Amino acid sequence: MKLHVVGCSGSMPGPASPASCYLVEAEHEGRSWTVALDLGNGSTGPMRHFLDPIDLDAVVLSHLHPDHCLDACSLYVALKYTPGRHRGTRMPLFAPAGAHDRLARAYGVEAAEPLDERYEFGEFEARVAFTVGPFTITPIPVFHPVEAYGLRVETGDAVLAYTGDTDICPQLSELMAGADLVLADSAYVDGRDDGEGVHMSGSKAARAALEAGGVRRLMLTHIPAWNDREVCRAQAAQVWCGQGREVELADPLATYEVGGAPRE
Repeated sequence: MKLHVVGCSGSMPGPASPASCYLVEAEHEGRSWTVALDLGNGSTGPMRHFLDPIDLDAVVLSHLHPDHCLDACSLYVALKYTPGRHRGTRMPLFAPAGAHDRLARAYGVEAAEPLDERYEFGEFEARVAFTVGPFTITPIPVFHPVEAYGLRVETGDAVLAYTGDTDICPQLSELMAGADLVLADSAYVDGRDDGEGVHMSGSKAARAALEAGGVRRLMLTHIPAWNDREVCRAQAAQVWCGQGREVELADPLATYEVGGAPRE
């Protein structure tokens, strides 16, 4: 599995990155399949570094805050109005309850304007896996002010655990256990952000990964432009580093290999 980071800025786009958007890619039945995990503000433009957004096989939204879903409206424009391009089928869009109405309100001006013409909406359920090509995707409920899910994405030889937005919670062990790569929310900074139920700091993300067990790599993401990324990494490293482990930071427009190494 390949992970392409389109955008990794937390809460809003930053000067060097759109808001949250990640592509997972894997080979299946003689072709590459690509699924977008979240479509945060500003993500559909830079996505073209990897593929034309019209060619996505599906979109999966972790939750319905703007920095994770709002560019579904931009993708709709591309699907409907790109000259000379027509998919033939509607774009599958999997999301928590309410996405259909939420995006209709975001797209419409005088009134909600449903996007069914170009999207096929699918409402997922907690812990009920669904498949898109080679990917088995399991939504795990997490700890955030709105209904939100971490996404466990599995292929035959790889497991990616994407936390979405969450504070530390017991469900993260279910999401992360044995993952080749954990892509973890790290919007908060220890000693500055003391609220609960919104985001993790680097140290919390590292603690959750250790408690889950079997996690091979930890990558911090969703770091707002007002944070120092190296502070987030350092706080995680105090918990995670040792025995050859390093804390990674997601970089916009970077590609990472996930899995592929033999499992013990």
